[in-house]
Amino acid sequence: MFDLPFVDAHVHLWDLGGPIRYPWLTPPFAADGPNGSVERIAATYLIDDYLREAARWNVAGIVHVDAGAMPEDALAETQWLQGIAGRRGMPNAIVAFADLADPGLDALLAAHAAHRNVRGIRHIVNWHADPSRTYLPRDVTGDDAWQAGFARLGAHGLSFDLQAYPGQFAGLAKLIARHPETQVIVNHAGMGVDGEAEWRAGMAALAALPNVAVKISGLGFVFRGIDLAGFRARTLAAIELFGADRCMFASDYPTDRLFGPFDATMEALAGAVADFTEGERRALFARNANRIYRLDLDV
Repeated sequence: MFDLPFVDAHVHLWDLGGPIRYPWLTPPFAADGPNGSVERIAATYLIDDYLREAARWNVAGIVHVDAGAMPEDALAETQWLQGIAGRRGMPNAIVAFADLADPGLDALLAAHAAHRNVRGIRHIVNWHADPSRTYLPRDVTGDDAWQAGFARLGAHGLSFDLQAYPGQFAGLAKLIARHPETQVIVNHAGMGVDGEAEWRAGMAALAALPNVAVKISGLGFVFRGIDLAGFRARTLAAIELFGADRCMFASDYPTDRLFGPFDATMEALAGAVADFTEGERRALFARNANRIYRLDLDV
């Protein structure tokens, strides 16, 4: 058993037999997208499935991040998750989906925020010139409508989980700087797929803003497997940029099973900070997520 509490800051649950639809987990499966074929994880994954995989890690809480449901099912996903939380005590926080350029955004944000465990919003906006890397046909983050939507998050008391690529970060930093009231959490250590220089430049632009934190997760996506040296270098570089008080560890399960087992993934992250102080390790594994996602756990 891991010796410190772990608040897993990025988890997905889905019931593929239920009414919520997940196009990316539905056949036919192609191998030419950013994750490659996802057929191996295209099975129902519920709270007990997660807890079995994480059994060694002293899980004190989890943050559920939108799992790629149909946009029309976003509120149904929040309702489903809130029901699980009511019965099981987890997820402790819900990061829901909303398209920030949606003309009906305010109503959806209000509906999400009415649920006790909702803390934030994620709208995946990764754009890349390489068709095999991109999630969107173009970069929407410079659009007036998208930026106006981002500006509405603070009015609803919602944070924003930012999933984008480092080449987009300089422009996004200008927008985020105009909204210091909105906590931003960079997903998956910035998803630096184009090398160290671009990753570091983009992350430095975000790290300069006090309202930005980062989840160290999803490194299997970058290295296409568990590369201990790569994980260690990227983990330590992220902590160097943001400080140990603005970084948090997360599993990104079950998505990251595409790249390695749960225990091996988390052992790689734990090993990277094995010589940190106990206080720093407690912050990285639980206390920062507890504070940033406003969980009110005793960790």
